[in-house]
Amino acid sequence: ARIAARAADTLRHVGLFEERYRPIKEYSTGMKQRIKLAQCLAHDPMLILLDEPTAGLDPGGREEMLDLVRKTYAEFGISILLSSHLMNDVERTADSIVVLSEGRVVEEGRVSSFTTETESIYVEVDENQQEFITALASKGMTSAVEGSTVVIRDVAEDGYDTIRDALTESGAPVRRLGPRRHSLREVFTDDDDGAEAPMPAAGTEEAR
Repeated sequence: ARIAARAADTLRHVGLFEERYRPIKEYSTGMKQRIKLAQCLAHDPMLILLDEPTAGLDPGGREEMLDLVRKTYAEFGISILLSSHLMNDVERTADSIVVLSEGRVVEEGRVSSFTTETESIYVEVDENQQEFITALASKGMTSAVEGSTVVIRDVAEDGYDTIRDALTESGAPVRRLGPRRHSLREVFTDDDDGAEAPMPAAGTEEAR
């Protein structure tokens, strides 16, 4: 009875309780990934190792699996070690990361320590972009354009006042303004060739 109850609870956790009588061969790829996770959880382990758990999944399936990973730690307190080269998955899921290159640890720490705010200010304007850039230049601030966004790098403490004045002078309506955080993709991508950096192993707060 205890085993049956545990199995039922685990299937509910991964969203497959209603499918429990279907042959696994009829499951979709996403369902198969979730049933694999259920098999791990059934024994109430202290630690789960996940190797590329979103491989082969469509965007919807990836979202479901990543939600399950976080939910598993939050509800069951089971530590999770996740290995992935997908930076977005790692950033969304992990509390801490260990970066490996050729079998050696090259970086480790909290995810938040790698995604701290930059000193660059990103200003998205709808109109008068060039006038805004000219006003910034007249005040000694250099900028770059990324689509509808003007990027102002190395902004000093009083830089927001200068940016405000430039916006007022140019009449550029602001859609969004603020510092941007680095993403893990930016941190661990080689700027020269766009290649992904070493694979990080990511974990919940309890896993290292």
